[in-house]
Amino acid sequence: MPFDIKPFELPGLLLIEGKLFPDDRGHFMESFRVDDLAKAGLPPFVQDNLSRSKKGVLRGLHFQKLPRPQGKLIRCIRGRIYDVAVDVRKGSPTYGEWAGVELSDINNAMLWVPAGFAHGFYTLSDWADVQYKVTDYWAPELDRGLRWNDPAVGIAWPLAGAPIVLKKDAEWPALAGCDANFEWTGR
Repeated sequence: MPFDIKPFELPGLLLIEGKLFPDDRGHFMESFRVDDLAKAGLPPFVQDNLSRSKKGVLRGLHFQKLPRPQGKLIRCIRGRIYDVAVDVRKGSPTYGEWAGVELSDINNAMLWVPAGFAHGFYTLSDWADVQYKVTDYWAPELDRGLRWNDPAVGIAWPLAGAPIVLKKDAEWPALAGCDANFEWTGR
């Protein structure tokens, strides 16, 4: 198996580390395998997205609500980001809690963020390219978010000054008012 897959901080999140095969030219790594990821419980993906951000950009926190939720497999293929997921599943024992991890082109880690979590990231390097696979297509009528700086959630972003935030992201509601329609199912 080309991946080391382990649960990460909150139920449902997975940290997936690729195995490098170095030689005198550089290295090789399998970055995606349907069979291995399916064995780990990840659903099929329908689309790849690429986001480029300059240092200080904070994107998120986003989710797509039912009936077309999106799970996301996030990987930073250039630079460094601080990647965050917030549990928005009502009734979950970790509702409103967050987990964060640095993803980079050096550590070769990916974060699996299933449906029921809001997702966002902060760019730590001069530039970062973030590639993420999604389990459903974007449905603008179901696009929702959670305010990145909600004190009730209390994310400890590693900010270096005021972040660069899209107006839409700055205006998302706090957790108490966000329009998440996910229910905890015990998994």
